[in-house]
Amino acid sequence: MTASLEVVETTVTARRPLDVAMSLQPLQRGKGDPCHRRTADGAIWRTSVQKSGPVTYRLTQIDRHSVRCQAWGAGAPELAAGLGRLVGEHDECADFAPDHPILVEAHRRFPHLRLGRTDRVLEALVPAILEQRVHGIAAFAAWRHLVWKFGAPAPGPAPDGMRLPPTADVWRRVPSWEFHRANVDPGRSRAIVRCAQVADRLEKIVDLPREEANRRLMSIPGVGVWTAAEVSQRALGDPDALSVGDYHLAAMVGWSLLGKPLDDAGMVEYLAPLQPHRQRAVRLLEVSGHAVKPKFGPRTTVVDHSWH
Repeated sequence: MTASLEVVETTVTARRPLDVAMSLQPLQRGKGDPCHRRTADGAIWRTSVQKSGPVTYRLTQIDRHSVRCQAWGAGAPELAAGLGRLVGEHDECADFAPDHPILVEAHRRFPHLRLGRTDRVLEALVPAILEQRVHGIAAFAAWRHLVWKFGAPAPGPAPDGMRLPPTADVWRRVPSWEFHRANVDPGRSRAIVRCAQVADRLEKIVDLPREEANRRLMSIPGVGVWTAAEVSQRALGDPDALSVGDYHLAAMVGWSLLGKPLDDAGMVEYLAPLQPHRQRAVRLLEVSGHAVKPKFGPRTTVVDHSWH
């Protein structure tokens, strides 16, 4: 912990209500995420590596419309300049008009749901790759292991245990056996290294239209529709990025809105009228407590790749 850095402070006041904890919740990769912490006073602490350098930042909710940010490190001014985008100040949903009663009620109850964007592609892409085709418990454990091993200490007065996410240069150099120790199979580790090798090009997709951004993401072997959507949701704040191919999502949408499971094709067809706000609909189901998926049979086994 380095507490001697100068703090950069800024405040965002939005026209519409916002909730910083709700907006940033999708950025947390499990309860022990070294890059994300919520402290007892309600503050959200996060770390990032901006184009200008590393940053630790602390977000606090002042009132229903205002958020205060304190940031430390070389990337603090850049982070502060993008604070509005991060907390979803510019997220507009005036044309979101669901007709299902559950979504109508959720939209009414949660007008402060804002879909923010980090503008940091690799920081969303690596954990998304780690979460491909494995149990969330295993993916979060791998993320913790790798960040602790290869992430640098967080600048400023960060809570104990916080680390910076590794940079592209670091990800490129992670030995294969270290991925193995983190229970990451060769397919996912190769995809991470490939993405890190072209990180400069990938970071530029934040300025592209959604379709072109997704095309560039999916041009990398190992990055498919699901992974691109997960990145678009977090790095680009795309309100329509639907995670097609998710193990639970289609069934959850079906059970929650129709009382029966759907497959991916059925989910895409059913949610088509909600474009360009399909991800917003999913998030409303989640935050409102209406996301339902009955459990049948035993829990999915956590596969251990590290022993062989």
